[in-house]
Amino acid sequence: MRSIKTSNGITLSYQDCGNRHAPAIILIMGLGAQMTVWPDELYFGLVDKGFRVIRFDNRDSGLSSHLDDYGTPNLFKTWLRRKVPFGMQAPYSLEDMADDVLALMKALKIKKAHLVGASMGGMIAQTLAAKQRKKVLSLTSIMSNSNSQLISGKSLGVLIKLARITPRDNCRQAAISYNVRLNQLIGSPAYPRDEHTLREQATMHISRAHNPAGFKRQLAAITASGDRRHLLTRIKAPTLVIHGTHDPIFPLTAGEQTAAEIRKARLKVVEGLGHDFPPILMGKMAKWIAKHVKKAELKRLKKKRKKKADTQKDVQLSVQEKTP
Repeated sequence: MRSIKTSNGITLSYQDCGNRHAPAIILIMGLGAQMTVWPDELYFGLVDKGFRVIRFDNRDSGLSSHLDDYGTPNLFKTWLRRKVPFGMQAPYSLEDMADDVLALMKALKIKKAHLVGASMGGMIAQTLAAKQRKKVLSLTSIMSNSNSQLISGKSLGVLIKLARITPRDNCRQAAISYNVRLNQLIGSPAYPRDEHTLREQATMHISRAHNPAGFKRQLAAITASGDRRHLLTRIKAPTLVIHGTHDPIFPLTAGEQTAAEIRKARLKVVEGLGHDFPPILMGKMAKWIAKHVKKAELKRLKKKRKKKADTQKDVQLSVQEKTP
């Protein structure tokens, strides 16, 4: 894996594959998850379809900078800070994490990119698409939402279960067991994975990096962001929203609302999908994303040709007017 350092001193670990001259797709991962959570079947599936694909570890995850100097935030105070102005704010915001993506693009000399974000990564991608419209060619928002307050009774039940099984110590085995149980709770009912497979994956992830305090700092960034629906109305990039019918974290209504707020967004509802990436679906997901990106590229090229033709026409008219 390679890495870059931003102007703010944040180190970002990343993987960059595919033709450097091909359209660039940047994959932005979700809460507490490393870039390796993006399945290889999806990552290399997009590379095989002719794209330059970048995945990276967000700050406070994987091999990127762990911002331990900020300590562990109090999530209740972070939530309350949105209501009553007092005390410390969150260590950083979703906008700061979006700036990390911009820094990565600059370092890799990518002027414009197609963004694909999952869960919290979808929130970051939405923020970029709204505030840096000239840099975002298309947006794909997967299992994400636009309002941190949008939560169902079922989601609350899952979060309570997760809180109960949170390991009290920071040992490796406890972290692996927690990761297994986490993925069982948020997994797709229609595409279950056996415990042995989940344990192998958890062992790989925990062995690569483990940063439970970073998870809480990222969660504080989400909590502090609150309702972002006003941002979505500013998004002009072609948008695809992918959401499962059985997502236990963000209900399907979250995906529907996201698609409704973004102009001309297309919603792809996946029956039986939870809040994970079932390997059996990754070939299809790569196909959906590739089709969306190619359509956005065609639209961009047509717009570019029209602009060039209009410029040439203006030049010709100017010459004719000057000719006696």
